Amino acid sequence: MYDAVQHFEQLYASVPREFAFRGSSQEEWLAWREAFQTRLRQALGLDKMESDLQGYQPSAEMSQSEDMGTHIRERWHLWVEPTVPLPFYLLRPKTQNGPLPLVLTPHGHNHPHIYVGIAHSEDEEKSMLEGERDIARQAVEEGYLAIAPTVRAFGETRTETDKENDKTSSCRIALMHGLLVGRTPIGERVWDISRLIDWALTHLNVAAQQIAITGNSGGGTVSLFAAACEPRISVAVPSSYFCTFEGSIGSIHHCDCNYVPGIMRLGEMYDVAGLIAPRPFSAIAGKDDPIFPIEHVKSAFERLQQVYTVAGVPENCQLHIGDGGHRYYKDGAWPFVREHFTTATVTA
Repeated sequence: MYDAVQHFEQLYASVPREFAFRGSSQEEWLAWREAFQTRLRQALGLDKMESDLQGYQPSAEMSQSEDMGTHIRERWHLWVEPTVPLPFYLLRPKTQNGPLPLVLTPHGHNHPHIYVGIAHSEDEEKSMLEGERDIARQAVEEGYLAIAPTVRAFGETRTETDKENDKTSSCRIALMHGLLVGRTPIGERVWDISRLIDWALTHLNVAAQQIAITGNSGGGTVSLFAAACEPRISVAVPSSYFCTFEGSIGSIHHCDCNYVPGIMRLGEMYDVAGLIAPRPFSAIAGKDDPIFPIEHVKSAFERLQQVYTVAGVPENCQLHIGDGGHRYYKDGAWPFVREHFTTATVTA
């Protein structure tokens, strides 16, 4: 009889991974990183987006500004493509003397407003506070500029039908249409992060050597892939995502937006994360997370440590395990970000 679990396990075990990290010297690591990053960008469809949108200059417009007491909260749209006005919140400390670090906080499969501290119901308030999901608000209270984008296929970037039916996202539709032209949802979201960085460096007083990204669940996905592809991100803190493809995305039900054609022929998730080295990386995980099992998180982290060790910076790689499930754990983020922002200041 056909056993689907056995078949997929055998399939993953038999597929060769072209960029599985095997380096033992810094020269080998650097050559691996350069070759793999190029191929990863192709797999995500970023090379096609760069070609199709060559010469396009995004523009931005602010629609709202509120004094929140401790900070200013602004509502913006950035036209990341001619047909995509991407909403984002900008949170600014009320006082700014000189350049400030920037933290980008892509959200997961929930509502973007939660990340800036807005709850529209008691359930949202509970989820936000108990799961420490008001991540952009946490960042601005740390004294940083914070950008909380609407992840593409959520919020205003859903289809009209999905808005009418009150669906949380249009991820499957984004995947299907993207595949027809060689794109992926993850690639589009990485593109959006890069365009937000372009805009911030041009229009805000940002300390360019101090740019971090952190988000939970689907926001962790964006955080990991964006940092792997975008060298201007100096600190990466994905939460409730870093694991193995085989132990999570490939064996447990996930949203369609998680899937990149052929990714496991290139490498495992720890190989993708390895592209972030030597920049600081903190993986946050819940010990009881049912969709990113902790045993696979730990084994992935052991493999990632090998990359950071060969790169000569094993201290730049940490795993923070929270005592709970699928949520954000801010103790694994802000002390790490603060430490490495300080180091970046000294280095710069």
